[in-house]
Amino acid sequence: MQVVFESRDPDGAKMRDTAERRVKFVMRRLSWLMPRATVHLSDVNGPRGGIDKRCQLELKTEHSGTVVVTSMAHDWRGALEGALGRAARALVRSWQRSGKQAAGRERTREYSRESRREYSRQPNAQTTNATPQSYKLGFDG
Repeated sequence: MQVVFESRDPDGAKMRDTAERRVKFVMRRLSWLMPRATVHLSDVNGPRGGIDKRCQLELKTEHSGTVVVTSMAHDWRGALEGALGRAARALVRSWQRSGKQAAGRERTREYSRESRREYSRQPNAQTTNATPQSYKLGFDG
């Protein structure tokens, strides 16, 4: 997986190695879904402070186009972590919604319908006249 880092802010540029390592670590199990990830770090309102650090992740996927996630926080690390969490959830959700999972779900539905039909054809134990052994009384009364 290729990770591209972009930041115009000098403080954000210091996060380059950390951002690349975190993206590779968090997306290690999902890297087969996406060949490329782009990280944009920006300071929204400059030196005024506040919750103004923005991290935008663009994940190029093979099956559902591009997934874009943005997170804002008070510091760079918080913005990066928030965006990574959202991106992982969004990537899994887009994969599940694509046609890759539909075939498996259809087979499960067909199987469950068949098993329901078979179950409905079987005679119900409560409707038969046979009395189970546990209900027989053990004394002559």
